[in-house]
Amino acid sequence: MLVVGLTGGIGAGKSTAAARFAELGAVVIDVDAIGRDVLAPGGRAEQGVIDAFGPGITDDNGNIDRSKVAAEVFGRPDRLTALEAVSHPAINAELDIKLRSLADGGKVQAVVLDMAVLTESRLGQLESGRGYTKVLVVEAPEAVRLPRLIERGLTEEQARARMASQASDEQRRAIADHVIVNDGTPEELAGAVDLVWAELTG
Repeated sequence: MLVVGLTGGIGAGKSTAAARFAELGAVVIDVDAIGRDVLAPGGRAEQGVIDAFGPGITDDNGNIDRSKVAAEVFGRPDRLTALEAVSHPAINAELDIKLRSLADGGKVQAVVLDMAVLTESRLGQLESGRGYTKVLVVEAPEAVRLPRLIERGLTEEQARARMASQASDEQRRAIADHVIVNDGTPEELAGAVDLVWAELTG
């Protein structure tokens, strides 16, 4: 079973590419969603994060308030490192369970791990050996990404701050097996994904 790590900067079109992979038959796992699940009530990382950050990051019900966590770590590398030290092993543990289940079923040809911080972390690199073995990067010029982000409701300042907080295109390319440049139409992106899919599964 092929496992591919799919990443890209905010606004580059990673999620659109992931949707196309799903249409082609891949099982797409939203790693960011697992990140939310492990912080949810009863989640694998819930108590560890509360212990690390204190009760001030919880809501009135004692559950983790993700907006408070985001405010705590944004622009503060030391606090982000503290969060990831708890949450990333929990995410990888959940990923390992999902991938083992898919592999045991014997019917899945390829799995795509849709993940924002592949380049900046060890997410998806599993001690079991079930993690991704190929990296696919979707990128787009800043002049294309910026209007997309503003259309989503971010201010230009917020959009630039988000982009600046992530890995650079150069850093992503350095670990990529395939790079898709998404600076055209949705149809062109779908066509590029189709070509990569054919190469990966051929």
